[in-house]
Amino acid sequence: MPHAYIPYARQSIDKKDIQATSSVLSSDWLTQGPTVLKFEQAIAKYCRSKYAVSTSSGTSALHLAYLASGIKKGDEVITTPNTFVATTNMLLVIGAKPVFCDIRLDTYNIDESKIEKLITKKTVAISVVHFAGNPAEMDKIIKIAKKYKLKVIEDASHALGASYRKKRIGSLESEATIFSFHPVKSIATGEGGIIVTNNKKYYEKMLLLRNHGIYKDKKGANVMTELGYNYRMTDIQASLGISQLKKLTKFIKKREQIVDWYKQELKDCDTIVLPTENKDSKSANHIYVIRIKNRNRRDKFVSFLKKNNIGVNFHYPSVYSHPYYRKNGYRKTKLSNEEKYNKTCITLPLFVGLQKKDIHYISSTIKSFF
Repeated sequence: MPHAYIPYARQSIDKKDIQATSSVLSSDWLTQGPTVLKFEQAIAKYCRSKYAVSTSSGTSALHLAYLASGIKKGDEVITTPNTFVATTNMLLVIGAKPVFCDIRLDTYNIDESKIEKLITKKTVAISVVHFAGNPAEMDKIIKIAKKYKLKVIEDASHALGASYRKKRIGSLESEATIFSFHPVKSIATGEGGIIVTNNKKYYEKMLLLRNHGIYKDKKGANVMTELGYNYRMTDIQASLGISQLKKLTKFIKKREQIVDWYKQELKDCDTIVLPTENKDSKSANHIYVIRIKNRNRRDKFVSFLKKNNIGVNFHYPSVYSHPYYRKNGYRKTKLSNEEKYNKTCITLPLFVGLQKKDIHYISSTIKSFF
């Protein structure tokens, strides 16, 4: 009898989540209201940050963080090609230029040792992605940023619950850190995102831009002072977020357990490369990416897993490899480590609903192929 289909990711919603959301549906607030503020305060407290601004998505959170930090048309921002396109798309929307830095072949994060060589007179910031929930080398990156007076924005879409040198992601020395609450992330609100910062000016700027550039004056009238956006989160989403946040520690522990199961099952499989965590960090274990040593067999390997009801994915196609980027200035861009990674990576299932028997089945199927 064939094994039931195992997706690569899935949200975890229980009765308490449903009850929390239902209570808002019965209230006077559906869009942005008091529950959004409570969620923002809860996230800020969790991240040990002064301020939090919730948004409609992780993408809109990036847009606001970039705008608040003063990135503008013609500026250059150093970042990684191993990320979802939102990280760099929001720079293009502003008119800034993403400058791609190669990745490390252990953690698959930006290679901090190669950042300085890319800095020019136009460089204003570094956009750091904590890939798979595993923090990048933030001490070294922040040291470089201070030396050249650059801003640091953390795209921590994968990393709510992660820590670097015993400090939670969201509490480091960057200008702003964004998180995503898409269903496959650490916690879910359907769609949704948030920015945390210790900078009051950034906070006030993001609040304004999130709401069409409008604020209420002393008389209660709406006054538009800037061209802004409708990037608001709803109370429905925030109620789910509050409920999910209460379970984040449990979620992170379960993800860590699943990774340990994979390590135990696959440690002797010498045809693949298992991921490596930053030794100074605790990963949020958002996704589990292996690499196949013989890249010529990857397509057959993926097909084999899918035929055996194992959902796999690819994180990520190199940003510069997408047709849009190729047409718009990145036609010749190729980075050696990124190319090696991109041709050999495979994302295996990882979500809190997985059981040990599932990991055993996935691992046994992998070993049977080789």
